[in-house]
Amino acid sequence: MVTPVPRAAQPTPLPVVPRPVAQLSFGARPVPTPGLSDAARSQRARYTRDAVLSASPARLLTMLYDRLLLDLNRAESAQLAEDWATASNNLIHAQAIVSELASTLKVEAWNGGAGLFALYTYVSNALMGANTLRDVRRTRESIALLEPLRQTWHEAADLLADAPSRTVVPGGDLGIG
Repeated sequence: MVTPVPRAAQPTPLPVVPRPVAQLSFGARPVPTPGLSDAARSQRARYTRDAVLSASPARLLTMLYDRLLLDLNRAESAQLAEDWATASNNLIHAQAIVSELASTLKVEAWNGGAGLFALYTYVSNALMGANTLRDVRRTRESIALLEPLRQTWHEAADLLADAPSRTVVPGGDLGIG
């Protein structure tokens, strides 16, 4: 009788389940602040939620990128301090944001869509490795890849905000009828 040889134990990455954008937390994690009442904390959370729900698509995208880079920088600091629980929490939240960005990307809408989707896929895999292997280099690589995109999306959003808005009257674009 032949006995099967067991495969080497490999860490299995946890699946990333994308959540609706309204469920992603954009604001900073609660920080203990002496003297801040529960009512004030609740008001701050409500303000953040309302800001997310009322944001334009361009602003929502920049908020996602800002929070993504915040999570990655926090994860890097935690990894360097060997605070693996904090690093893991931040990396998992960053993965959720990358998954949201990838799932809402309209690849066919522009020529660079497929390349951006490939980048999101690569970063998602890098973040899983950064977490499971406790590899700060992968976290740093993700920051290096995503920071220029964050800056570019902010510039694009600023250009949209500066553009004159068009008013369409009930008769259509030409204002006839």
